[in-house]
Amino acid sequence: MAENHYKVVIIGSGPAGWTAAIYAARANLSPLVLQGTQPGGQLTITTDVENFPGFPEGIMGPELMEKFQAQAERFGTKVVYDTVTDVDFSKRPFTVVADEGTYTADTVIVATGASAKWIGLESEKKLMGHGVSSCATCDGAFFRGKEVIVVGGGDTAMEEANFLTRFCAKVVVVHRRDSLRASKIMQDRAFANPKIEFIWDTAIEEIVGSKETGVTGVKLKNLKTGEVSDFATQGVFVAIGHQPNTGIFEGKLELHPNGYLKVKPGTASTNVEGVFGCGDVTDHHYRQAITAAGTGCMAAMDAEKYLEALEATATPV
Repeated sequence: MAENHYKVVIIGSGPAGWTAAIYAARANLSPLVLQGTQPGGQLTITTDVENFPGFPEGIMGPELMEKFQAQAERFGTKVVYDTVTDVDFSKRPFTVVADEGTYTADTVIVATGASAKWIGLESEKKLMGHGVSSCATCDGAFFRGKEVIVVGGGDTAMEEANFLTRFCAKVVVVHRRDSLRASKIMQDRAFANPKIEFIWDTAIEEIVGSKETGVTGVKLKNLKTGEVSDFATQGVFVAIGHQPNTGIFEGKLELHPNGYLKVKPGTASTNVEGVFGCGDVTDHHYRQAITAAGTGCMAAMDAEKYLEALEATATPV
């Protein structure tokens, strides 16, 4: 067998990828993890994680991912810092092409995650995890009693705004247009919430603050008048959607219309036998580290069963 052949190749290294690796490695499948452009996934841009079970004092996102990796490696996972650029699932063994080499696999687990869409400001990048967030469920509790901004006008933005009012003194929705894209029920909820205010026809030009102080304010630009003003706030939640990292799988695996990877209900199986999906690349609803880890376990167990069935049919009675 070729030197670069593996029973299981896992593409991606967030909570789903590492959990799949832990389970596959403990089943003596010697998996390979190709880490991708953002090793550790979205948790590497998160500071405190307080809702992952087993860490009562909380843990830093990057540290949590280091622990996942150490656990996977302890059981024999091979880890390569490489980014996948192409796959061939049309024949077996499957082929996975990356920047640094080509690998073949009996099974492939896709754990490429999803990326939050950002405004695209330098100041936003600098203050990510220091008052700038894309996940109210993850970070809302850190803003208890504070005033924050939510950027966006869709269902996600309204959901985040409503959720944040559980903790925050005031939530201001900043939207580029003069009306929301959100569904009527989500709009009605937001408009009825006394803690939510709206600033229309406006974009954020800059987020003000430092890693030491956190966010202290924003510069707002009225898109109709061009007027720029300073606005004091203690947090910015960007809620303009997520993009699943499925570009290389288009035409090779079945995707939902929104780009997320389609798996058979109650399993991690894709439409190609022997290829499994897990984590945020399959989930546009929960998008939590714990749910990603759970589906990573499912993917590894499904892969193990698939390999057992392959071996059974290959072994003469």
